[in-house]
Amino acid sequence: MIKKVVGASLIGTTVEWYDFFLYGSAAALVFNKLFFPTADPLTGTLLAFTTYAIGFLARPLGGVVFGHFGDRLGRKKLLVLSLLLMGGATMLMGVLPTYASVGVLAPLLLTLLRLVQGFALGGEWGGAVLIVSEHGDPARRGFWASWPQAGVPCGNLLATAVLAVLASVQSDADFLAWGWRIPFLLSGVLVVIGLWIRLSVSESPIFLAAQEKVAQEKAQQKSDVREKAPVLELLKHNWREVLIAMGARFAENVSYYVITAFILVYVVTGLGLSKSVGLNAVLIASAVHLVTIPVWGHLSDRFGRRSVYLVGAVGMGAWIFAFFALLDTKDPVLITLATTVGLVLHGAMYGPQAAFFSELFGTRVRYSGASVGYQLASIAAGALAPLIATALLKAYGSSFPIAVYVVITCVITVVAVLMARETRGADLEERDRVGV
Repeated sequence: MIKKVVGASLIGTTVEWYDFFLYGSAAALVFNKLFFPTADPLTGTLLAFTTYAIGFLARPLGGVVFGHFGDRLGRKKLLVLSLLLMGGATMLMGVLPTYASVGVLAPLLLTLLRLVQGFALGGEWGGAVLIVSEHGDPARRGFWASWPQAGVPCGNLLATAVLAVLASVQSDADFLAWGWRIPFLLSGVLVVIGLWIRLSVSESPIFLAAQEKVAQEKAQQKSDVREKAPVLELLKHNWREVLIAMGARFAENVSYYVITAFILVYVVTGLGLSKSVGLNAVLIASAVHLVTIPVWGHLSDRFGRRSVYLVGAVGMGAWIFAFFALLDTKDPVLITLATTVGLVLHGAMYGPQAAFFSELFGTRVRYSGASVGYQLASIAAGALAPLIATALLKAYGSSFPIAVYVVITCVITVVAVLMARETRGADLEERDRVGV
């Protein structure tokens, strides 16, 4: 059963992140020209990345709404809904008219669909990692729960691969005219596959047990806890854990978008290289990232969530300077090496994260807690990372301020993780029984 649940979560998160990352890549490559035409390429890119960031603003709302109903109705139903919302929004992006056709209406429609994407993704992550965490055994929870995390590089790998293939077989004019629409329309096929697999899994047994316990308490008139909104209960009793989750996300989230999204801007606009150099580097690095995330998850089962997480945060703070130095060589091999090492270090944070965040909260508020902590951080971290990096590049014409920015986020993450208790091997059912 655990393998089936992991497979369902992985395929679903892959589709969701394919859709989300496709927008980021398109914002760096074509949206600045098609929806935000301007004489200054960096200004157009900044406008495109602004709509990219707007998607992050909707993620906490999605986390709260999906978390509320996920803690009341179950994980499975909400996972199906998030997949449908994300896929539908992405397909509609593929048929949007451009600025040349309808003027300012084009970027407005693009922004609206980006908000739907963000809302859907805000509910996806928590449900996907929780349904695996609550099916798996405590001794191997880090390993099993890391597989939905691998959906991130899977989705990025798939989105980048499709764009790279189209870029190699089409002229720039054809890609700009109609080729960019193909990856967005392909999302419909992926959604059908994801739904077929996701509908076949069972609900979390730990959630069902907690639901039964609440029903018994209601019948005995001992507790009305299920009448309270999970997010209110969360903020009353678990605000510290929410802050820890947010802080732990900073370096992981910022470094990821600098390495995978901003790199396309830096390579093309900053270094004057072909977009295929950046796309191929991200493509190869994402393949390695995919393999290493479960390895880091496994290591967190042996050495603890905090220890492995700190390796990633400290390592990223040191590597980011080498990352930009290797990019500045303009050597495609060294650019690929820089990207790959960066994502391997990112995996040390992202691999244990699912189990780590799941183990911070009780079942009654776990969907809300994991989602809210994860998604609130994404506004200040991942949403702004490409914008801040692009603005720093435009203001200083150097990568050094960008590297310092990443280091600051690494410090925030190190402090947050050091404040957390070690959660490796936590018994989620025992935690519910003792009420902690």
